[in-house]
Amino acid sequence: MPEFDAKMFLEKQIAETKRALGSEKALIAVSGGVDSTVAAAITHRAIGDNLACVFIDDNFMRLGEPERVKMLLSSPPLSLPVKVLDERDRFMAALKGLKDAEEKRKAFRDTFYKALGDAAKREKCKNLVQGTIRADIEETAAGVKTQHNILEQIGINPVENYGYKVVEPLVALYKWQVREVARLIGMPEELSERQPFPGPGLSVRVVGEMTLEKLDEEKKGTVIAEEYLAPLEPSQYFLAIFGSNPTRKNEGIASEVAGYLKASSIEAEILTEKATGIVGGKRTYGDVVLLGLGDARPIFKKMQDARAKLQKAHPEVTRVLVNVGARQRKGYRVTLRAVKTRDFLTVEVVDVSWKTLGEAAEKILEKCPKISAVYYDVTPKPPATVEFE
Repeated sequence: MPEFDAKMFLEKQIAETKRALGSEKALIAVSGGVDSTVAAAITHRAIGDNLACVFIDDNFMRLGEPERVKMLLSSPPLSLPVKVLDERDRFMAALKGLKDAEEKRKAFRDTFYKALGDAAKREKCKNLVQGTIRADIEETAAGVKTQHNILEQIGINPVENYGYKVVEPLVALYKWQVREVARLIGMPEELSERQPFPGPGLSVRVVGEMTLEKLDEEKKGTVIAEEYLAPLEPSQYFLAIFGSNPTRKNEGIASEVAGYLKASSIEAEILTEKATGIVGGKRTYGDVVLLGLGDARPIFKKMQDARAKLQKAHPEVTRVLVNVGARQRKGYRVTLRAVKTRDFLTVEVVDVSWKTLGEAAEKILEKCPKISAVYYDVTPKPPATVEFE
């Protein structure tokens, strides 16, 4: 791979963005993520006060995130002019009753761009700047998942559909290259090294049907998950929540895993909800297997070997989750996920100690009484995707 010159890229992209926009006004939706922040910083250097920055509060952010992001982006050295738009009711209405991951992503995308279209009219902008990066396009083109910020690349005309032209300063870069540009600009580490956050926010981590109660539990659990996982410095780490529907026991898979691990008393269940995976480079929705290991606590490599054998024998399984804590009560199931990667096209699972996982689970179960069980996702990408939807 040729060496990446962040300074040369920054200078060239500022000039190209200035040439593309000229004296016209432009709008960008900022999330606090490194991609949209770098795109905003480049555009602000190119056109100055002709850039309008909006943070769309879609209700799918972490607790306190809208206020924190506005403060960080509005302060030096970025000093971006950020407005927060309250669109929570609009997004919740758009996703109401949807269970399928792709339907939810497409509904989010349509609502997102309609909200942006309204903002563009208010700001009198005919140009939209996006922090689209190379991995977004590659995954959408490969059919892995619909990224909410991919339009023209899949045949959607943003001028006809939403009323503006799209400018994408980072479309040639991977995530690690974007971070290099962020460091060069002098962004605070909290922004330049910030873990990736999906465009549709926590809506893709509320697996299956979206409800306010599930979303509230997801937000509370996320605070605790990040507290325990952040010190390990994964590339991405989070908590996802499932429903409280009954599961299907699978004695066959339990027996197979017991054989792989040379252990007894293994339990296996299948979730009602499906999760996104990758088979043959294409997206698929498959089963989520919940494993109860009892007293068996195999070393990480042994657990990964068992997981790989299980998924080879059962390609319909896109996720394998291992129980790390439970309560005898009815409630939602959640899973922790921590992965490491360079380009997010492939990822490896972080080897988190059983002690850390157990402590995180204990606190989640204590602070979130509507959650009944906590798992750890041991599935790399492929065959899983990073996010569950």
